[in-house]
Amino acid sequence: MRFRDKFRQDLPGFQIAPMVDVIFNLLCFFLVGQIFSTWETELDVKVPTAETSQVSNRLPGEVIINIKVDGTIVVNKQTLDEQGLRALLGKIVIMFPGQPVTIRADKGTAYGHVIKVLDMCRQAEIWNISFATSISEET
Repeated sequence: MRFRDKFRQDLPGFQIAPMVDVIFNLLCFFLVGQIFSTWETELDVKVPTAETSQVSNRLPGEVIINIKVDGTIVVNKQTLDEQGLRALLGKIVIMFPGQPVTIRADKGTAYGHVIKVLDMCRQAEIWNISFATSISEET
């Protein structure tokens, strides 16, 4: 009589279902991450052109402040007043020191609106500021 053969269990082979589940979860994670790291583009803002304009490598979490022609300030598709922008910039400095900020002003925006936003950034101790331009159509 052989009693040992009845109780012997064979090791399972390679399981493909758990591997597919893990790959699917990773795919979903990276797709969602890609969606949130895309450029924020406010369609109402037409930035001025410059001959030396370059497409910059956007840093993750970079803050883009859009200034429309009438001086309206839009950040993350939310219209902010001066106090709202100051509060947001203050939170950014506390949570992420050295956070880069890009100012995208419409080419028809009055210079005073841009300087007001630039001054708010300076008051909040944000020094890593850049201005968005588009590539000149002539070149």
